[in-house]
Amino acid sequence: MQELKNQVLCGDCVEVLRAVPEPFADLVFADPPFNIGYKYDKYHDDRASEHYLAWTREWIGQCVRLLQPHGSIYIAIGDEYAAHIKLILEDEHRLTLRNWIIWHYTFGQQTKNKFARSHTHVLYFVKDAKNFVFHDEAVRVISDRQKKYCDKRANPAGKMPDDVWNEYPRICGTFSERTGFPCQMPESLLARIIRVSSNEGDWVLDPFCGSGTTAVVAHKLRRTYTTIDVSETYAQAARVRTREAEGLPVEGNGSPRWPEHADAELRWLYSENKIAVGHLCANRALLSLFTKKLNGRLQKKQPYTIRDVSERLKSLGSKLSPLDKVSPVRMEASSFEH
Repeated sequence: MQELKNQVLCGDCVEVLRAVPEPFADLVFADPPFNIGYKYDKYHDDRASEHYLAWTREWIGQCVRLLQPHGSIYIAIGDEYAAHIKLILEDEHRLTLRNWIIWHYTFGQQTKNKFARSHTHVLYFVKDAKNFVFHDEAVRVISDRQKKYCDKRANPAGKMPDDVWNEYPRICGTFSERTGFPCQMPESLLARIIRVSSNEGDWVLDPFCGSGTTAVVAHKLRRTYTTIDVSETYAQAARVRTREAEGLPVEGNGSPRWPEHADAELRWLYSENKIAVGHLCANRALLSLFTKKLNGRLQKKQPYTIRDVSERLKSLGSKLSPLDKVSPVRMEASSFEH
């Protein structure tokens, strides 16, 4: 089993996984081809439906077999086969559905004669309905009770995100995160899944490596990973991308005060909480909670102060959502804790 640890493997995922003798994965994330005609390097994404479903049953079967008893599995899939995959997991493998998540993104596929598609299904199942990992505190967001109504009944840690995720844009060709892979997942979306459904040191399996996002995020969050791709070109690119993430689990590269990884976490957390910068910076209680969540993710030895976070939010300017750029809010230095 040691030969699988922290590896990007090249091969057919069914054949590779079939050779593994016993369960090892604490978490499986799979983003398979959707069978809608995408052009991949070594895979023709246009099979007859019965052949595609037979293959789907094979790789799902191997993933479930290798999932630990306490394990979770997330599968991203399009409209055409979401219901089929739900039934395979539920009826054939007796797994328990915890959430049918909708990832709603911007930059959807434009159409002329029907509404534009701008979502992907993410099916979240567990092997044991009473024994699974779920760190709610790692993904809670500021609630409306807190940011709109100042309601003292609000949970001070915030609320759980909804099952419609519209915080994460699709990775388009102009995005700096883009690697060139045709359907790349955003790191922030994988970070939410890995944080909530695994512990540090746990083993994450992704049978469809693609751009390598799962391996990169697992590495950054101090998890073990194994991922597989039939294309040596994609596998090698993912190995390089993962090596370049070395040293980023805590703070990453960049300026000493706000390294690249810390900036990325700040932007992810900001978009997840859906609150304008001006409002956030003007409300000391909300800013304190936001800062606490950021420091919890970064696990810095010297945590950022709320003043640090406020100043950084304002300085990011155009890198934030256009609708939520910094508004002209004045705050006295004495209102911050140092």
